[in-house]
Amino acid sequence: MMLIILELFYFLELEILMINSSMIVMTILIDWMSLLFMSFVLFISSMVIFYSKEYLSGDLTINRFIMLVVMFVFSMMLLIISPNLISILLGWDGLGLVSYCLVIYYQNIKSYNAGMLTALTNRIGDVALLMAIAWMMNYGSWNYIFYLEELKNEKFMVIISFLVILAALTKSAQIPFSSWLPAAMAAPTPVSSLVHSSTLVTAGVYLLIRFNYSFSNSMMFLLLFISSLTMFMSGLGANFEFDLKKIIALSTLSQLGLMMSILALGGYKLAFFHLLTHALFKALLFMCAGNVIHNMMNCQDIRFMGGLIMNMPLTCMFLNISNLSLCGLPFLSGFYSKDLIVEVMSMNYLNIYIYLIFYISIGLTVCYSFRLVYYTCVGGSNFISLNNFSEKNMLMLKGMSGLIFLVVIMGSCLSWLIFPSPYLVILPFYMKIMTLLMIFLGMWIGYEFSKFSLSYKNLSMKYKNLSWFFSSMWNMPYISTFGINYFNIVLGSVYYKNLDQGWSEFFGASQISENLVYNSKKLQIILNNNIKMFFILFIMWMIFLLLF
Repeated sequence: MMLIILELFYFLELEILMINSSMIVMTILIDWMSLLFMSFVLFISSMVIFYSKEYLSGDLTINRFIMLVVMFVFSMMLLIISPNLISILLGWDGLGLVSYCLVIYYQNIKSYNAGMLTALTNRIGDVALLMAIAWMMNYGSWNYIFYLEELKNEKFMVIISFLVILAALTKSAQIPFSSWLPAAMAAPTPVSSLVHSSTLVTAGVYLLIRFNYSFSNSMMFLLLFISSLTMFMSGLGANFEFDLKKIIALSTLSQLGLMMSILALGGYKLAFFHLLTHALFKALLFMCAGNVIHNMMNCQDIRFMGGLIMNMPLTCMFLNISNLSLCGLPFLSGFYSKDLIVEVMSMNYLNIYIYLIFYISIGLTVCYSFRLVYYTCVGGSNFISLNNFSEKNMLMLKGMSGLIFLVVIMGSCLSWLIFPSPYLVILPFYMKIMTLLMIFLGMWIGYEFSKFSLSYKNLSMKYKNLSWFFSSMWNMPYISTFGINYFNIVLGSVYYKNLDQGWSEFFGASQISENLVYNSKKLQIILNNNIKMFFILFIMWMIFLLLF
């Protein structure tokens, strides 16, 4: 608060080593943004570790798990306080490496595939960051914070900012790198809660917030287009998904698209504001989902759930509050950031595509949230009749209770804190209430959509194909798994048959060996009959002598 009010920031340089007047320095940037974000990450991770004490109570390797989570948080801290690309890369790579270890924590083939997809997609961003480091050699220092505004239109800075955007797109799972985010749900639920609220996926957005001064208009336009498409795609996909954790993961992706798109419109403070409020309710949402899965004997399919409000009232209450906060219902924390983002977007001179896609995405958010509530909390239970749902897990409930108050009140507190001078938003009446209209429309559509009998007997083939296309994130997981493996292997087999075993064999080794064998056979005939040859040559020689 002091740093915000006084507009201070501290830039610390810690000298690690000095050899022949060459210094190796660790730089730390402490300003209101890094301190606020660090406090959020630390608070959420403390709640998650507290929660996982009971969630993984039967696990023999729980200490290893806690250590991995602590390493994860440490990497994030390093990333937040670094104004230097080298130390950012350390934190960035630490996040990628530890997230791989956490995704494959439950050791089975699905986890290994998901972990590999996560690690390899994030490697693209790491390489982009390494290339940005190489380009920054031209400036004589890697403290990017000094160069952003001064060298904005310089050609090296354009390349660096493009590489940073590429790195952020992979880490924050925007199109075309989205498929790893739902796959990473193979991790234990406390990890999902931490990863999808405040650490791994927000690292890309945070990096872009730090770099936002250096983006040219064309970069901003590209980022806006990609992120708005991601927001729409994931909102649509969540309406066709049946896995509880994947629905929440897709909702994270949708919110990341929202943050990126408002950042691309120039509102980096708004993106940061939404980042913080989203971290709170998304962590709580995952914790509730974890409690439900824990009670349902590790079943994640929402079609088996129902009537949980009777057996798990507190968890359902937390789930509903965080869901409504996610939808942007007035006066919960999500409303303050989301409504402000949409109103600022409405005030800009924008084309109809951006305007519509923002509002449709908001409607879709409410739609899948209400679908989730309809499937899980309302009606009778669809699980086996000998169930034992209970809320005796006190540690898990305490961990969730720590977050619920912040989910309700933190939005207004942050809006006073981050924007000390009030924004003046002037919109016509219909544009002003458009957000509320979309929320209620989304509620209604979500409720109607849930009542569809989605058993495959009743559906036409066209609808099946459409729902399959939407639920698979526009075929992105297939492109990034089969698309990378399958076609290369098929091409390899064609190449092997037609070139290695085909034409190159015909014109190469086998042709040469055939020629050699053929010629050597001729020579062999001559050499085997050498006396005959001698006499024939003798006769020819005599004839030659007689003629001439």
